[in-house]
Amino acid sequence: MNFRKQAVPEPGAFQIAPMVDIVFLLLIFFLVTWNFARYETELDVKVPTAKEGKESRRAVGEVIINVKADGTIMMNRRAMSAEELTATLRKISELYPDQAVVLRGDQSTDYRHIVAVLDICRTANIWNVAFATGRPES
Repeated sequence: MNFRKQAVPEPGAFQIAPMVDIVFLLLIFFLVTWNFARYETELDVKVPTAKEGKESRRAVGEVIINVKADGTIMMNRRAMSAEELTATLRKISELYPDQAVVLRGDQSTDYRHIVAVLDICRTANIWNVAFATGRPES
């Protein structure tokens, strides 16, 4: 004789705590990445406006190079010399051959500074260079 009751397995309930953890982690991730992307375009570089310019979507991991009015080259919120920029872009082009670079030049920058950055990109084997412009004021 067997007097033991057979244990009936209960169906697993939905666990809310792990789901809340995942949602909070995703929220933190998106806030941090948005914050870094916002800082890169809010430097004191005033890009010229274009009447026919369209606002494009920002690609994940795109490289943004800022050229200030005095010719200072900024990348990742850090001033870089031409040699440092060349070395950094070479490493990037070796890892990602089709890496896009967005060049943001201040509207009062001498054209020679923009050409120097374009030469650096070409030396580093970066061929996909885009120029950033501002929205026309309505």
